[in-house]
Amino acid sequence: MKRHLISAADLTRDDAVLILDTAEEMARVADRPIKKLPTLRGLTVVNLFFEDSTRTRISFEAAAKRLSADVINFSAKGSSVSKGESLKDTALTLEAMGADAVVIRHHASGAPYRLATSGWIDSAVVNAGDGTHEHPTQALLDAFTMRRRLVGRDAGLGKDLNGRRITIVGDVLHSRVARSNVQLLHTLGAEVTVVAPPTLVPIGVESWPCEVSYSLDDVLPKSDAVMMLRVQRERMNAAFFPTEREYSRRYGLDGDRMAKMPEHAIVMHPGPMNRGMEITAEVADSDRCTAVEQVANGVSTRMAVLYLLLGGSEPAVTTASTPRTEESK
Repeated sequence: MKRHLISAADLTRDDAVLILDTAEEMARVADRPIKKLPTLRGLTVVNLFFEDSTRTRISFEAAAKRLSADVINFSAKGSSVSKGESLKDTALTLEAMGADAVVIRHHASGAPYRLATSGWIDSAVVNAGDGTHEHPTQALLDAFTMRRRLVGRDAGLGKDLNGRRITIVGDVLHSRVARSNVQLLHTLGAEVTVVAPPTLVPIGVESWPCEVSYSLDDVLPKSDAVMMLRVQRERMNAAFFPTEREYSRRYGLDGDRMAKMPEHAIVMHPGPMNRGMEITAEVADSDRCTAVEQVANGVSTRMAVLYLLLGGSEPAVTTASTPRTEESK
């Protein structure tokens, strides 16, 4: 593993499979009476969030605590940042406090890269979402969920997603989740298609390792997984489609459309969901929707990332049930 995790494009196939396999081991820890490993005891992980978040921040916090790390949660609201403090000065403050890893979410694309390469800090940096750029741990947990559902929990160990057909639908233009998923799924051998209105397809998408379609109905019958993206109204400064009703009619996933998918196919959503917009309640609450699974898998995947960045490259658990180092009871 490299020193930082800034982009899904930084990961090789072997890197990605190692993280997914380690996440599988971490998931087994969650089934134990004591859901903790002492691996990162004595290390400090800082959650540096300049944007609002529920799932990602809590997921990273739970992951770090299950590895016995000390966790500091930093929110820009109510901090010196709201008084005009720069990213550099914030970083120097964290360095002085002895942070071993910084998990950063920032509204500006490129902020995690700047933090990792500036020389301001010696900590490992994990990108928890930067602007409309990338969100690599979300892509990893999505790939972990797909591998579990489409290949199998134990059968998937050591394997990628070669030949699987994944469709990503919705607001691709503003989605860092889509960008990271396209990169990672391509690395893992999957065939990716993005589906969106022409106004929500990014300029330069032809250079992405994926196909582009403007018709959802055409690609559903041949999809192994369909990922619905949230329409990000907060990032929109223009009218990208006529009405919400029109968008839902053309690009929303309802029961009738779900019936066109193969029987084994799954529906995914990174959350939060706009029910009735990109996905109906019938689909969101069905057994084929993995939204809640993705949240649970996010903790295991982020445990794996923190472990590999800070703990080493040895297996986290030596057997399916016995941890490498037991906590004293």
